[in-house]
Amino acid sequence: MLSSCDEDFAPKPKAYARIDLPEPIYQQTEGENWNCPYSFEFSTQSFITLEPRYQDSTCWYNLYYPKYRATVHLTYSDINDNLTKHIEESRKLAMNHIGKASQIQEILIENDRDRVYGLVYDFAGETASDMQFFLTDSNAHFLRGALYFNVSPNKDSLAPVISYIKKDIQHLVGSLSWQQSDS
Repeated sequence: MLSSCDEDFAPKPKAYARIDLPEPIYQQTEGENWNCPYSFEFSTQSFITLEPRYQDSTCWYNLYYPKYRATVHLTYSDINDNLTKHIEESRKLAMNHIGKASQIQEILIENDRDRVYGLVYDFAGETASDMQFFLTDSNAHFLRGALYFNVSPNKDSLAPVISYIKKDIQHLVGSLSWQQSDS
């Protein structure tokens, strides 16, 4: 004879592992090994590596978060009467995500004191990149950044980490300063 318990069975909803994120602590890029015409503060949860595919290009770096398998790719260019070209290229790269994005928020950056101007693209939805930005002094410097994860995309489980790294990027943008140039 078959018997069973009197308890009602209800399937449990799918859940994700809890991610405990540390309080952010930031460090400055300056030092004897930093020879770029820009500097910023970045999270101690990440470290800076030279972009291996572009070792001949000066100041193209990756800001890598090993614990979260996330990378902020940073590409720097001098401006030589080509600011419009750089801005348009950055806009096109951001708009490549329009098909998958449920929302793209554009955040204008205007820091007159440090001569830092630009735009941050904050994506919502199943996009490959969750945040991109470009920053310039409109005269000599242009820096572009893009956040990517090296994991299968699952925005629900990644949401706390995405939010955490987006705050780090906002801090990077707010702390950016240019090396003084004669132009």
